[in-house]
Amino acid sequence: MGAAEDDEPPSKRVKVSSGQSVDISDGTSIRDPVSSLSDSMARPLALQGDDEVVGTKGVVKKVEFVRIITEALYSLGYKKTGARLEEESGIPLHSSIINLFMQQILDGKWDESLNTLENIGMVDEKIVKLASFVILEQKFFELLDKEKVMDALKTLRTEISPLCINSDRVHQLSSCVISPSQQVLAGVSGQGIVRVKSRTKLLEELQRLLPPTVMIPEKRLVHLVEQALDLQLDACRFHNSVVGEMSLLTDHQCGRDHIPSQTVQILREHNDEVWFLQFSHNGNYLASSANSSVIIWEVKLDGRVCLKHRLSGHERTVSYISWSPDDHQLLTCGVEEVVRRWDVESGECTRIYVKNGLGLISCGWAPDGKRVFCGVTDKSISMWDLEGKELECWKGHKTSKISDLGITSDGKHVVSVCKENMIVLFGWDSKVEKVIQEDQAITSFVLSTDNKYVLVSLLNQEIHLWNIEGMVKLMAKYKGHKRSRFVVRSCFGGLDQAFIASGSEDSQVYIWHRGSGELVGTLAGHSGTVNCVSWNPANHHMLASASDDRTIRIWGLDRVNMNQHGTVSNGVNCCNGQSCKSEMQKGKCVVLQ
Repeated sequence: MGAAEDDEPPSKRVKVSSGQSVDISDGTSIRDPVSSLSDSMARPLALQGDDEVVGTKGVVKKVEFVRIITEALYSLGYKKTGARLEEESGIPLHSSIINLFMQQILDGKWDESLNTLENIGMVDEKIVKLASFVILEQKFFELLDKEKVMDALKTLRTEISPLCINSDRVHQLSSCVISPSQQVLAGVSGQGIVRVKSRTKLLEELQRLLPPTVMIPEKRLVHLVEQALDLQLDACRFHNSVVGEMSLLTDHQCGRDHIPSQTVQILREHNDEVWFLQFSHNGNYLASSANSSVIIWEVKLDGRVCLKHRLSGHERTVSYISWSPDDHQLLTCGVEEVVRRWDVESGECTRIYVKNGLGLISCGWAPDGKRVFCGVTDKSISMWDLEGKELECWKGHKTSKISDLGITSDGKHVVSVCKENMIVLFGWDSKVEKVIQEDQAITSFVLSTDNKYVLVSLLNQEIHLWNIEGMVKLMAKYKGHKRSRFVVRSCFGGLDQAFIASGSEDSQVYIWHRGSGELVGTLAGHSGTVNCVSWNPANHHMLASASDDRTIRIWGLDRVNMNQHGTVSNGVNCCNGQSCKSEMQKGKCVVLQ
C-alpha cells in the first residue's frame, strides 16, 4: 500500500486522497491529491453511510468513530495498520483539502496554505484569523532564522499586523527585528541558542486550534477513554483510595468497605462528655476536649492511637481546638474564657491570649503560623502575634457566640458566623465581605482545605454545602442525621474530601457522598450523642468520633487482615492508659475483632 517505514514519527505522515500514503519531513514534497481544490473546498467530509451509528445507544457515529481509531493508530505508530483501515473502511482520516493544507504547512508554502485555509469553509472567521496568525508567525521566524530581516519585516507589516490580533505579541515580534536576541520568544534551547519551532510542531498547534470536524484532535481516542475512566471514578460512591491501575476491560466500582465503617479502637481516657476533636494536618496527632480537659493523642505508624499529653489550665469547657500550620503548636479556647497556645512535643502552655473584660470564643491560625485570630464576646475578631501583642481588631458584628472560626490558606479571608443565620467571609486586608445567608439558625461550620467550600450545619437537621469561590452558591444539602438540642459538628473527609461526615443525636455517625448527596453509611457503636467527627487528612481510611458517652471511637475499614503477630493492618488497638507502652504492659491494649 505504499505505507511509510516504521522508523518515521507518525506525525510526519499524510495520506493523500488517491489512497497512496507517504512519509514527509519538513521541506519535502509529495504528489498532489487527485481531487482539485475547487471540488473539495468548503465541503464537509461526506461519505457513504455518514449517518450510520454503532453501539446500543445509537449516539456514536460510525464515520467519526473510525476516524478517531485511525488517528489513534497513527499516534501509536501503527502507520501501516492506520492506512489499511482507511483503505478498507473507505473513511479517510482527513479530507483531501485538509491533506493538501497539512502538506503545504510541512513544505513551508505559506501563501498557498493561507489560501487553502480560507477555502476550507470554516464559519468562524476568528479561528481563521488565529490560524493565519500562527502560520505567519512561523513564516516570520523562519525568515529571521535565514537572516532575511527585510522580508520578515515586510511579513510583519503587511500580513501579520493587518490581522489585528494579539497586539502585544505583534510588539514582541517587532522587538525581534530590532534586537535578534529577542528571538527567544520563538523558543530557546538550554544554551540560549535560538531555534525556530519545527513545522511538525506548528501543525500540532494548528490541530489544537482548528475545529475537530476539520482536523481530528491529537490522541482523541485516548482522551475519550480517560474521560470515561474519570466519570467512572466520579460516579463511584465509595471511591476512597488512590488509583493504582484501572483496567479498560472492566468497569470501575468500589464497595462500602472502602470507607471507614468498623470500630477499630475506643479511647476511654476522658472522664466527661467529649465535645470536640480534630486531627492535625499531617494526620500524626489527634486533639480532643471534654469539659476543661484537653488530650493530645499520637497516631502511630501501625494506626494505633495513643495518649501523648493531658493539657490542663482552662477553667471552663474547651469548645474549640486549632492546629498550627506545621502541627507543632495547638490552640485551645475555653467558652468565653481565654485562648491557650501549647507546644505539642512538650505539652507545655507557652502563651495565654486574653482580652481584659471580655471572653474569647474561637481561635485560628494565620497560614504563616506567626499570627493568631480569636473571636471575642463583643462580636469582634482580634489578631495577635505569637508573643501575645494584639495587632489588629475588627469590630462590627464580625462574629457571634458560635465558636467556629476559619482562615483561608492564602490568609486573605476570615470566616465566621456574624449573625444567627449568616456567615461572613471577611477580607481582613481588602476589607471586602461576602456572606452566606441561611434561612435557619447556624450551629457550626467548617472550611474545606482547598478553600472552595464551607460546610454549614443548621438547626433544622440539614447540612448545606456552599461554594465560596467567586460568587457564593449553594451546592448541596445533606439530610438524615438527628439534631434537636445540641451542637453536632460535621466535616469533610476521604480522598479529595469526597465525603461529608457528621455526628448525630441518635448516637450514630452519618457519611454522605459529597458530589451526589447520597447517604452511603451510618456507623453505630456510641451510646450517646455524637458531638463531633474528624477525618484523618493523611489516612483516608481513618475517622474519629467524639460522644457524650465519654469515648472517642476510631473507625477504619471493614476488614481484618491479621498478620503473623495477630494485629490488624489498619490499627485496631484500644488504649486506656497514660501511654500506649504502659497500657500494653498493663494488658489494657486489646485488639477489637
